[in-house]
Amino acid sequence: MPTNYCAFHVDEPFNEFVADALTRKDYFYYNQLRSWKIQNSLFPFNDVHDKRYDVRDGSDWENVLKPRIHKRLNDADNLILILSENTIQSRSLKEEIEFGIEYLKLPVIVIYAELHQKNDMLINGKNNIHFKLHHFWNKLPIFKNLKSQVPVLHVPYNKEMVTKALKKNNFVKGSDFRPNNYMLTA
Repeated sequence: MPTNYCAFHVDEPFNEFVADALTRKDYFYYNQLRSWKIQNSLFPFNDVHDKRYDVRDGSDWENVLKPRIHKRLNDADNLILILSENTIQSRSLKEEIEFGIEYLKLPVIVIYAELHQKNDMLINGKNNIHFKLHHFWNKLPIFKNLKSQVPVLHVPYNKEMVTKALKKNNFVKGSDFRPNNYMLTA
């Protein structure tokens, strides 16, 4: 099963053990993926974050946190990016996207937190990407600027569609997918 690096926005420094951690929207959606895996070990989320220590604590950026991010990304087969209305470009998120896409050429699976069906992502009656997706891309300029370098699979946030996306074992580094925008067909 491919190993996934999940990138999402949280305020820095971030502590997942504080009482209000789950009120951080992007972290909530990341934690939901983890919860689905706990509920069903067959859920195809193999979280590289489970195998390493925290990367958003108060440690030194250059000497501790940045190298931790790079190590995790090097261990990953793809990059899962959670985008929501609350997503903004933080130092960590920018580094994750830049290193994962520009240097490692990791394929990206984008999960849109507020979009729940494939039709939410397309212009009615066409297979053209809806302007809503551009709205989310504009919230994260580094992703918008680099995404043309790798294959990007766009997925609405619902368990069935996320499962199908994560089961695409060929959507990993070294695959023959060319850089482009992709949607699930069913």
